[in-house]
Amino acid sequence: MHRAYSDDLFESTKMSFGEHLEELRGCLWKSVLALFIGCVVGWFLSDDFVIYLKAPLEAALVDFYHDKAVKDLRHDAVAEFDDSNLVREEVLVDPAELRRQLGIESPPGSPPAAADGFALKNLIPFSIFRPAAEDQRVRVTGLSVDEGFMVRIKAALVIGAVFASPFIFYFIWSFVAAGLYPHEKRYIHLFLPASIGLFLLGATVAFYFAFKFVLDFLFGMYRSMELDPDPRISYWLGFVLLLPIGFGIAFQLPLVMLFLERIRLTSVAMYTSYWRHAVVVISIIAMVLTPADPYSMMLMFVPLVVLYFGGILLCKYLPRGT
Repeated sequence: MHRAYSDDLFESTKMSFGEHLEELRGCLWKSVLALFIGCVVGWFLSDDFVIYLKAPLEAALVDFYHDKAVKDLRHDAVAEFDDSNLVREEVLVDPAELRRQLGIESPPGSPPAAADGFALKNLIPFSIFRPAAEDQRVRVTGLSVDEGFMVRIKAALVIGAVFASPFIFYFIWSFVAAGLYPHEKRYIHLFLPASIGLFLLGATVAFYFAFKFVLDFLFGMYRSMELDPDPRISYWLGFVLLLPIGFGIAFQLPLVMLFLERIRLTSVAMYTSYWRHAVVVISIIAMVLTPADPYSMMLMFVPLVVLYFGGILLCKYLPRGT
């Protein structure tokens, strides 16, 4: 038995412009409240979340300094160093003092150790090796006194945005449904779960695929300029906050296309004829919503182009009675 329109979840009477503004204000307030509640939950999960999020950054730092050590030792016949996951550090030592500490007898004619343990004039470079994970340079740092607190706030915001996303999308689509005709409102029941799924899919792509490519590119810039990175956790969390949310919003594209086509503001023929323009717009969106590197841009651009043509197929083959 079909549900009558009067029983629709998003049933709404005709409203004036002022009433629509009031409805929008209520939608925004409820969305902010949902985000706030999500952030409260995220506050208690933020410690584990930060530990999880800094793992790819620390892994990239380990690779960076290990590769640097391999490059420094390329002229030496150091077997198997490439696979050892060690890093190299150069220190100054007094040979006589080193021999004394190791209990090795000094060869004839070598300078004796100084009375205070070493002689500055006799210091020579000496390489030591340690596991890359134990190198202080691979630790993500915080500099200011309040940085730990701000990092926790940002982590709670990321978690809150993910947890609150189903409710936020519900409030948004409820507001949209209030301005639709009864025969158009049935699409909201399809759009709401699909919208949540696409947002989570975009955020997942950013979390599990984009970060590695972005870090490889950015650290490659350090390698080319022979600089050493010393990243701060607050900057990294700000970067983490931007990328997944940007991906999640961008992945709403096929749903927006289907919605506009179903309410007859656009058509499949329009989407098909203007696909070149759409690709240009998508490239601009990918450039704006991602950091200044080609890898993350392409990682958003390519799925969005696929989603655009998927949206065309969705509009064409999804029955209108769905």
